Formats: sequence, structure tokens, C-alpha cells
Amino acid sequence: MAPHLLLALALSTLIGLSLGLLGGGGSILAVPVLVYVARVDVHAAIGMSLAIVGGTALVGGLVHARAGRVDLHAGALFGVAGMIAAPFGARATHLVASRLLLVLFAALMLGVGTLMLRGGGEIRPSRRPHRLAVPLAGLLVGLLTGFLGVGGGFLIVPALTLLAGLEVPAAVGTSLVVIAANSAAGLVSHLGQGEMPAGLTAAFTLAAVAGALAGVRLSSRLHPARLRRGFALFVILVGLALLARNALAP
Repeated sequence: MAPHLLLALALSTLIGLSLGLLGGGGSILAVPVLVYVARVDVHAAIGMSLAIVGGTALVGGLVHARAGRVDLHAGALFGVAGMIAAPFGARATHLVASRLLLVLFAALMLGVGTLMLRGGGEIRPSRRPHRLAVPLAGLLVGLLTGFLGVGGGFLIVPALTLLAGLEVPAAVGTSLVVIAANSAAGLVSHLGQGEMPAGLTAAFTLAAVAGALAGVRLSSRLHPARLRRGFALFVILVGLALLARNALAP
């Protein structure tokens, strides 16, 4: 296997590790890794990202569910709304030029990294669940998932904590189930609009699943706030590099 593909597989393992540890965040690196390391076309990379992130999140979510860290009611409210919206976001992807997609992706990474830094401390669950706000948040995350191929866990975990009143461990587990559902809905639309390299997608998914399983095991031993801050800084740096390459370059 070519060296650049081996590097991409190693980075896929780290993406899965982030999903298992934090319930989100790592998926935002999947598209840049696929485009710049694995050398995949950006439109195909978004579809591949949905398959990789969705499969990884499903495995991690099942492990969290066995440990009692998944709230099915909150997950259904958030997930069903996201599944309705994700195909619309997926259809919009193919209407946008590759370079503009990467600029939008860079802007998203900078925004996410900043939010993760500002929210790097402890998140306290709401005492009053906001039942209408949960599916509305699910719709927005579903659109984002379909459009840019990101799981949206960086938004789902705080939303489930602040809007649905879940403790952070339950929000992480529930987030993975929601990501899997949204990714599946978005992937169906992407499959109808173009081809994806099946073998490469399967290899990256297996690498990410291995990372996610390790992340789930480590999640109870490591301090999530410190991990989130360090990861946020890395996301910001990658976002700046993407922006420089696609928006500032002639």
C-alpha cells in the first residue's frame, strides 16, 4: 500500500479515537484527511466521510449502550429530525464547487475549534429539558451532516446536555447513536449522486472503528475537558491551513 494511504489509515484511527473519547469532533478531520492525504476528490470524500464516521459511531454507540450510557428517548428526538434533514444537505453538496466546499469546511473547523475551546470546561446539564429545542437542533445538525459529511458530535453533545438535560457520559453515548443515524441518511443520498471507492472506504472505516473502541475504553480514565482543549487547538490549526490553501491562494 502506498505511504500516503498508510498515513491516511493511521489518521483515521485517531479520528475514531476522538469519536470514542469525546462523542464527536474527530469527524471534522475526515474530509481533510481524505482529500489531502488519501488524495480523494472532495465530493467523493464527503460521501466516504459519512460512511466512515457513521459506521464508527454505530460501533461506539453500541458499546456505550451496553454500559447504559445511551438515552433512547432523547436520541430518537434528535436523531429522527436529523435523518429528515440530512438528505437535503447531501443534495446541496453537489451544487457547490470543490474549492468553495473546502473554504466552508475551513470556516466550520475554525468555528468548531473556537466553540470547543470556550466550552472546554465542565458542561452542566439543564434541569428543565427543552423538548421543542431538541428536534430543532437535530434538524440543523442533520443538514450540516449531509452537506459537509461531519457527524456534528461537537454540537450534539452540548445540545443534549444543555437542552435534553443529559449528563455528559450519557450525552456522549447518545451522540454517537445520533451521528450514526444522520450519517446513514446522508450517505443514501450521496450514493445516488456519485461513486465512492468501496475498498478504501471499508479500510478507513475499520481503522476508525479500532480507534473508537480504544477511545470508549479510555473515556472513563482520561479528563475529557483537557482532551477537548488540545483537540480544539489542533482543529483550529488545520482549519487555518485549509483556509490559506483554498481561500487565500491565487
